[in-house]
Amino acid sequence: MRRFDFSSPDFAQAFKAFLDERRGSPADVDAATADVLEAVRHGGLDAVLDYTRRFDKVELTPDTVRVTAEEIEAGAADCSQEVREAIAFAAARIRAYHSRQRPADQAWTDEAGVELGWRWTPLEAVGVYVPGGRAAYPSTVLMNAVPAQVAGVDRIAMVTPPGRLSPAVLAAAKEAGVTEIWRVGGAQAVAALAYGAGPIQPVDKIVGPGNAYVTAAKRRLYGVVGIDALAGPSEIVVVADAANNPDWIAADLLSQAEHDPAAQSILITDDEGFAAAVEAAVAERLKTLSTGEDAAASWRDHGAVIIAPLDESPALVDAIAPEHVEFAMENPEALSDRVRHAGAIFLGRLTPEAIGDYVAGSNHVLPTSRAARFQSGLSIYDFIKRTSIVKCDAASFGILGPHTAALAQAEGLPAHALSASIRLSGG
Repeated sequence: MRRFDFSSPDFAQAFKAFLDERRGSPADVDAATADVLEAVRHGGLDAVLDYTRRFDKVELTPDTVRVTAEEIEAGAADCSQEVREAIAFAAARIRAYHSRQRPADQAWTDEAGVELGWRWTPLEAVGVYVPGGRAAYPSTVLMNAVPAQVAGVDRIAMVTPPGRLSPAVLAAAKEAGVTEIWRVGGAQAVAALAYGAGPIQPVDKIVGPGNAYVTAAKRRLYGVVGIDALAGPSEIVVVADAANNPDWIAADLLSQAEHDPAAQSILITDDEGFAAAVEAAVAERLKTLSTGEDAAASWRDHGAVIIAPLDESPALVDAIAPEHVEFAMENPEALSDRVRHAGAIFLGRLTPEAIGDYVAGSNHVLPTSRAARFQSGLSIYDFIKRTSIVKCDAASFGILGPHTAALAQAEGLPAHALSASIRLSGG
C-alpha cells in the first residue's frame, strides 16, 4: 500500500506514476488467445472441446456441452430459499431500473418538409460470459441477462466454465429467463459465441466479465461481434471524513480488493489519524477473511491512501476515473456533483459499493482501468440499436437535391451527384 500526501512537492508526479502502473495483464496473453480464436474459427466445436479438455481438465461431448433444462431446474431447486429470495429481489430491482432507460422512437417533419426520425430495435442474439473460477457469480447473470431481456433480445446464450455449476448461478439464470447455457469458458467460449461452434450458434454481441484471456478474446473479436467493454481488475475509491467508522471504510476497501490480487482500493481522506485507523482495521480484517490472501496482495501491491483536503477529492477522482467511488460523509452531493469520471457513485455513510454490486438496481458491469473517462456501465443501450428514418416528397427533395449534388461533385463522387440530379431533371 502506498501513501500520498497532497501537500508534498512531488505529489503530482508520484500520483501520475501510480496511476500509470499496469495491473493484471500478462504479456503473453494476446498471442496465446489469438491461437485459440483461430483454432475455434476453423475447428468449431471440436476445438472448443479440445481446449476444454486441456485447460479445464473436463471431458465433454457434443451431447453434454449444453446444460439441459432439467439441470437448470434441479440446480435452481438446490439453491437455498434465502438466496433464491435475494436473487428474485435483485432481479426485480435491476429490471425496474433498466426499464426506465428505454428510449422513445422519434418522428417529425422539418421546415423543408422532410420526414425524419429514428427507431430503436433490440439485438437478435447476445452471448453472456459468466466467470466460474474464483467464485460463483449469480449477480453477473442478473446484471447482464436482465437488461438484455428488458431490451427485448430474442436469444440470450450464456457460457460459463465447466465443472459443477453453482445452484445460485442456475437460480439466477432461471430468474432471468436464460434457457441456453453452455459448459465452456475462457477464450474458446468467446470464440464459439462469435464464430459459432456446432450447436453453439453465433451471437451479435458478447457481454460479461472474465479473466485476461476472455478480455483479450473480446478485444480481438470486436468487429466480428459487438462487445460491451474490456474489463480490467476491479477498483474502488472511498472518499471519507474522520466522522466515519474506520472498520466500515476498511470493509469497503476490501470489498474490491478481495476480487483479485490485481484489484485496486484507494482511500482519500483529510485526516491522518483516521487514515491510520483504517489501515489498522484493514490489517485486522485481512486476518479473518476467507479471501484474505487475494485481498492482502491487492492492498499491498495496488492499494493507496491519499491525504488531501476533501475539496480536492473530485479532481483526484476524475484523474483516477474509477469503476466505483464512495463519498462517505454528510451532504456528499457537494463533492460528488463535481465528479465527471466514475463508473458509479455511492453517496453517504450507509451506501457501500456492495449495495450496487447486488441489489440497488443499477448495473455493476462498469468501466475499469480509467475507461470511465469515455465509457458508461452496462445498460439497456448495450442491447438496442438506433436506425435513422428519412423520407422526402417532391417539394422537400427539390430543396435538398441541389445541395446534395453540389457536395457530391465537390467530393469527386459523380454517381452520388447523379442520383440526386437525375431526379431533379426528371431524366
